[in-house]
Amino acid sequence: MSAQISCISSTCSNTSFRDRFAVHSLGFIESSTVSLSSKFNGNCFIKSLETRRIYKSSTVCSALKSSEQIELDTGLSRRVNLVKPSKTVAISDQATALVEAGVPVIRLAAGEPDFDTPAVIAEAGMNAIRDGYTRYTPNAGTLELRTAICKKLKEENGITYTPDQIVVSNGAKQSALQAVLAVCSPGDEVLIPAPFYVSYPEMARLADATPVILPASISENFLLDPKLLESKLTEKSRLLILCSPSNPTGAVYPKELLQEIARVVAKHPRLLVLTDEIYEHIIYAPAVHTSFASLPGMWDRTLTVNGFSKTFAMTGWRLGYIAGPKHFIDACNKIQSQSTSGASSISQKAAVAALGMGHAGGEAVSHMVKAFRERRDFLVLSFRELDGVKISEPQGAFYLFLDFSYYYGTEVKGFGLINDSESLCRYFLEKGQVALVPGDAFGDDTCIRISYAASLSNLQTVVDKIKKTILTVKAHASV
Repeated sequence: MSAQISCISSTCSNTSFRDRFAVHSLGFIESSTVSLSSKFNGNCFIKSLETRRIYKSSTVCSALKSSEQIELDTGLSRRVNLVKPSKTVAISDQATALVEAGVPVIRLAAGEPDFDTPAVIAEAGMNAIRDGYTRYTPNAGTLELRTAICKKLKEENGITYTPDQIVVSNGAKQSALQAVLAVCSPGDEVLIPAPFYVSYPEMARLADATPVILPASISENFLLDPKLLESKLTEKSRLLILCSPSNPTGAVYPKELLQEIARVVAKHPRLLVLTDEIYEHIIYAPAVHTSFASLPGMWDRTLTVNGFSKTFAMTGWRLGYIAGPKHFIDACNKIQSQSTSGASSISQKAAVAALGMGHAGGEAVSHMVKAFRERRDFLVLSFRELDGVKISEPQGAFYLFLDFSYYYGTEVKGFGLINDSESLCRYFLEKGQVALVPGDAFGDDTCIRISYAASLSNLQTVVDKIKKTILTVKAHASV
């Protein structure tokens, strides 16, 4: 040690350690090269201190004045700092706060069916409570539910699994995140077609992987071009995420297009596919859902995520699942065992009842889908009446992703400049009292997302509000 320390007293004063040193729990004070002179009581001096490390006495630490206490390091991990908060959640929370404050906001930001959970499912959950079925289940889910999921996947999706190739989680989002964490390493690339579900890029970042965005335009019905996919693949490419029917666009991948994508995937031995099929039964004929894992040669590469929230109006029950090759699923199971452990026993009993309602959820789900289609048709017809708005008609899910960029660049008196999807959505919220989600959250700033998981009467009110509000924008643009 190059520093000369004459003595250390049991007490000290006039220290400037807080700004120059960090006290570590290992018992030393660490700093970059420093030159200072600090006076201690009891004829103690430190002269020409030039060192990186000074081992400290407990008497020095205890003697620091309370007003000079070293500040706590409140830093967060690099991984968390890279993750962006969900805009859909943020806008939903903001709209809810306005409603609670007495502002009559119509909320079309969250993707949540407005229907009650079908009675047979609710009754199964209540029976589980009455019967005392309220304890922990196996980490991967009950054998009863995993067996029912295997039956559903074989009969409805044409893909065969055994119960040990299924993990039941607290929602499809958890299932997807665990899959990304299980297969991606730092430096890997996750290929994500845009527009995308808001959480996909953040899941990649949580795994220290790099999200690679593959844009698709409204003129292509927001569907991934296989040629673009092929041009972006590298030796770092590890995972392709597909969502069909899509959140936020409602686009459904035709089987022929999925086959073209599969041929590209097959050329790359490291490339896996995570397919999010949570909206599979909210689909409008003639569109047909195809599971990627059912395509020739794709079973070994595919992790299929699904759940109960959307089809069965069970958002609050928090239940999803993933199916795939056993070694991948074992990894997901391991992650879950060290995080949340198994899903709710009550929800799992309800899910067994849901899968017993018949093909694609039977009559109850068919009724919901019919209502969603009626709402979609109304909105598409209504927004086609607006100048400059571009529409790709959704083939599934319950979202309309509209290109409103025609109205960007307008200065509105009393509000300010509308120059992107976020400012337009703020304008609709403040002036029209309608909560929508800006398209930049989904990777396409030209659009905004409207959830039509709301009553037709509410949607009619929303259309009137949006039309009146946007006419004000148009009037300012023409001035």
